[in-house]
Amino acid sequence: MSEFSQSSKITDEELIAYLDGELEDAACRRIEQLLMTDPQIRRRLQELERCWELLDQLEPPPDDERLTRSTLEMVAVEAAREVEQSPPMWGKKAWFRLLLALFSLLLAGAVGFGLGWWAAPDPDRQLLEDLPLLENLDCYRQIDDFQFLKSLQERGLFQEDWPYEG
Repeated sequence: MSEFSQSSKITDEELIAYLDGELEDAACRRIEQLLMTDPQIRRRLQELERCWELLDQLEPPPDDERLTRSTLEMVAVEAAREVEQSPPMWGKKAWFRLLLALFSLLLAGAVGFGLGWWAAPDPDRQLLEDLPLLENLDCYRQIDDFQFLKSLQERGLFQEDWPYEG
């Protein structure tokens, strides 16, 4: 293979990864093989090493309060713009849906209460039905035998139409 074809197979990103020790073993061996045989790849690797060394020698830039302030201002302006452009959280549709849901819950509760009242037995109804018996309970306690009551009924002594029928 020619020098051009071998060196064109290796990218600067691969050489940087090799310098940083981030390549897998197979890729690392391939680059080392090419470094032994290709002076152009060696030259590119040396140039990259010098660049990294020069970058390490540079002083870090001083903290610039103006840059920090302007960046924060840009973020604040962008956030305010996004808030202005976003639709309101509680629009007319949302309030309508909320009121509809509340009305539905109230209606369901009223229907449930009404059905419960209608289906539940009324304890006072039984008292009204038993009122004639309760009014004469003292008299009935005097009777020792049920047969005696039957004989009185057969003679027609009991009224058939009670005033408190339910």
